[in-house]
Parts: sequence; C-alpha cells; structure tokens
Amino acid sequence: MNPKYPVFIISKGRPKTGQTVRVLSRLKVPFFLVVEPQEAAAYAEAWPTVELLETPFSNLGQGSIPVRNYVWELASQMKVSRYWILDDNIEGFHRLHNNEKYQVGDGTIFRCCEDFVDRYSNVPMAGMNYYGFCKKTEAVAPFYLNTRVYSCLLLETSRPDRWRGRYNEDTDLSLRFLKQGLCTVLFNAFLCGKVTTMRMKGGNTDEVYGSTDNRKEFSESLVSQHPDVAKVVWKFNRWHHQVDYRSFKDNKLILKQPLTFTDANNYGMELRDRHTENAR
Repeated sequence: MNPKYPVFIISKGRPKTGQTVRVLSRLKVPFFLVVEPQEAAAYAEAWPTVELLETPFSNLGQGSIPVRNYVWELASQMKVSRYWILDDNIEGFHRLHNNEKYQVGDGTIFRCCEDFVDRYSNVPMAGMNYYGFCKKTEAVAPFYLNTRVYSCLLLETSRPDRWRGRYNEDTDLSLRFLKQGLCTVLFNAFLCGKVTTMRMKGGNTDEVYGSTDNRKEFSESLVSQHPDVAKVVWKFNRWHHQVDYRSFKDNKLILKQPLTFTDANNYGMELRDRHTENAR
C-alpha cells in the first residue's frame, strides 16, 4: 500500500549519497525528487528513473527554506489537502511493535499516518519519530501529541504559514502551529532512521552549518523566535536549545466526525523473515 498524498524529497549536493531516494525506491513508494537546476543533470544521471522537479532558483544561501516553501506551493497547486516532505538523509523506515523495531517492506506506514491524521480537523503537521529516539527498553506511546516534528513531515496545504529562518526550522514551524491552538502528532509506531545531519556532506551541512560551527548560534536563533518557551542550555558537552511544550498540553484533537470501531485495521501488515524472503 502506498501513500495517498504526494511525497517530495528535497535534496542538494547529494546526487549519489542521498539515502531517502534509495529507500523509497526500494519500497516502491512514488515520490518527486526536488533539486536545484545546477544539479539536475547529476541527479538525473544518478537516478534515471526518478521523477525530478527543478526549483526556479539556485544557490540562494538560505538553506532548505526556499525549497521547502516551493514544495508547499507545488502541493497547493496539486489541490491535495496534505503532502509529505522528507529530508534526503533517511536510511530506513520501521514499525515499532511490542518494543521491537521491524523494517518495513512497502509504503503502508505512510498510509496509516495519513488516515489517522485525516480523522481530525486541527492537525496541520504530523510525522514519524526518529528510530534512535524510541528505545526498545522503554514503554513508548503510539504517538506523542503537541511536540516538534522533524525531517519526515506530513503537512496540510491550506494553512497560510510558511517556513522561515535559517536554523531549527522544523521546531519553529511546530511551535507556531501549537501557539495557534492546533495539534501536532509525532508517531512512534512508525519510525524513520535519519542520518545525523553533520555526518553527511551536502544539504544543510555545507550551505547552512558549514558557515558556522557555533551551535550556540543555532540555539539562540530559536530562542529569539520563541523566548516564551525556548532557552539555551549546555548539556552533552555542547549547546542545545530546550523547549518546554507543557503549555500546549490543553491543545486537544478535534474529530471531524464520531468514530466507530469494530475490528482493528492492520492494513495488511504482517511479520515476515526478510532473510527468507530475499532467499526466494
């Protein structure tokens, strides 16, 4: 099963090393790969069967913000109510079940997220949590409500909000939605395995983070946008931003219509031994 909403991967400087393209191609999930025109030929050579979309701009020096807003406009023009926008450094997708993480074999988990969010009228932003943030030794809820969503995002096209700033743009957009009394949903039942940004060349590593190694500057940028809920802290031997999401605990999900449950819908998902599958 595949997503019902369009999937966009944004990429720069990684025609051969972008992980998300490889993963979604293996899962046979349809997607658009959005690149800047000066790199289109390199991406086309690396991924000849992938549908490329070229931005009308290049090398603006503003990180991913312009391309993120460009994708938002594209999705709006498609007349879809939501769209996925994914970073290019996601190396896998998993289902968390009974404290075990299982690699998925198709795009069903995207459809699960979509159907869940579509039940509600006030969820402009949702996504999958990072693989490393859900530990098998801990009790983890199927999803977290009203927190930040990173890198693997399902966004509502009709909202007037747009991406802004230079650093921590995912957290900033999450907070702006929450301050409007809306809800965000971060799924733990479905996970994405993202390579740490600074470990890969290209993308924001070169264009944004390459211009400074001052992590305090990154954190202070978010604090200047949201001084009421964010602060700069020193932990793990470096500077971080710390956000207090407790003020949004009263943001409640609003159903579009009453729900009636009969049997659980598992979307045809079943456990398989992938080693056995590959041997066939």
